[in-house]
Amino acid sequence: MQKHSLLKGTLILGIAGVIVKVIGAIYRIPLANIITSEGMGYYGSAYPIYGFLIAISTTGLPTAISKLVSEKTALGLPGEAHRVFRISFVTLFVVGLVSSTALFAGSKYLVGLLQNPKAYYSMIAVAPALFFVPLMSAFRGYFQGLQNMAPTALSQVFEQLGRVAVGFALAIVLVPRGLEYAAAGASFGASSGAVAGLIAIYIIYIIYRKRMLPDIQEAPANVREPVKSILYRLFAIAIPITLGTSVMPLMTLIDLSIVVRRLQFAGFSIDQSNSMYGQLSQMAATLINFPQVITVALAASLVPAISESVARRDSDGMRKKVVLGMKTGILVGLPASAGLFVLAKPIILMLYPREPETWMVLQVLALGFVFLAVIQTATGILQGVGKPIIPVKNLLVGSVFKLATSYFLTGIAAINIKGAALGTVIGYLVASLLNYIAVKREIGIAIGFVDSIVKPVVATLVMAVSAVAVYRGMFGMTGSNTLATLAAVTAGAALYGAVLVLIGGITASELELIPGGKRISAFLRKIGLFKK
Repeated sequence: MQKHSLLKGTLILGIAGVIVKVIGAIYRIPLANIITSEGMGYYGSAYPIYGFLIAISTTGLPTAISKLVSEKTALGLPGEAHRVFRISFVTLFVVGLVSSTALFAGSKYLVGLLQNPKAYYSMIAVAPALFFVPLMSAFRGYFQGLQNMAPTALSQVFEQLGRVAVGFALAIVLVPRGLEYAAAGASFGASSGAVAGLIAIYIIYIIYRKRMLPDIQEAPANVREPVKSILYRLFAIAIPITLGTSVMPLMTLIDLSIVVRRLQFAGFSIDQSNSMYGQLSQMAATLINFPQVITVALAASLVPAISESVARRDSDGMRKKVVLGMKTGILVGLPASAGLFVLAKPIILMLYPREPETWMVLQVLALGFVFLAVIQTATGILQGVGKPIIPVKNLLVGSVFKLATSYFLTGIAAINIKGAALGTVIGYLVASLLNYIAVKREIGIAIGFVDSIVKPVVATLVMAVSAVAVYRGMFGMTGSNTLATLAAVTAGAALYGAVLVLIGGITASELELIPGGKRISAFLRKIGLFKK
């Protein structure tokens, strides 16, 4: 089976993530026009609960699977690696069945608790997804443990295509029956997408299994790890990770009740409060998800890559991966934060012309992405070296700061929803600092201040100034916000990369780890930007 390097695996998952996010964003805009803000309210009420249950059932175990599979493979035991997958699949089957049944049975109670009874149909529509997504994630964890990210990437794309195609079609068909039914149709897209993604990755598994059959025969009894031991290790890794990944979905649920109530305390009506919360959670946060796909993919690739180095006792290799991972997170996080900050207004006017005031929320929220990138990267590193509980604690501390800031600032009428966005930024800042301190303490490394901070900051400043200048110039020539925004984003990204290379912010050896990087590196050597 083909094995991918750390950055190649990150790029594969990142490209798939971008495709998925683009499809999702394109889908969400016309969907809102079809089922209106009222329908989106029903649709949005189901997803925080669904997201929380998905976080519980599918985040920790797949990461644990990838870690154990990576360790077994590194020790030359592919049969044991496959056995870990089989045991995990049965475990996730049970987890999925329980969580799906629980949501289906408890939907009436939950919508009553939320005081939104018309969201009932949307809630039961996503319940089947809670069964199929864990099964799909078992396959993903196995392939990621083998450091082959392509099957995960393909299943993500098929999952999103299934979600969008079925959800959009059902929403259109069911609109005449009522907005609550149309929203339920859109919500059912999550279930149909999960089935599509599962079918796609299962077909890939069957193909690979035939090729690998001689290698995955059951290992001799003397090297077979007992089932109880495998399950214990899986849950020992999974539970802290699950707790960590459940914090943010849980905070989203708590945020909903706190933010809306505090906005009403500040003097806004219920409708105004819900509208403001929608600007934060359904619009601005959606745009933050775009660059996040790269850092999430990086974190997913770091866990098995570092675990392999730990299993082989390759401390030098592990340290190189840690430094490269942290640096890559910063290289992605800084320009993303700056770009979303300086182009917040044009981006919102391009994507959500009916909600122009959302740009102020996006601008505040954008400040936190660089800290989120550090959180996600450092979390992957700490999970890879067997310290998954540390980022959980750090995220909980950050969440306390987030909730306290949101509660206080959102209740001030002049600040309103921007206070909740700033609370998120403060929470990310605190957690990222704690995570970096933990990486430095546990692994004994520190990122180079000049190469990893100063040079990316310089490139980011050049990018930000240039993007604004290009936007103003293009808008002045064409009068089109869309053309000006797209030109500014393209020019900014290109200039960031060029300046980064010119000032030595990225080395030839680092660039060559990226697919296609050797050709780019050779070209840059030819024109004198890299030393021969």
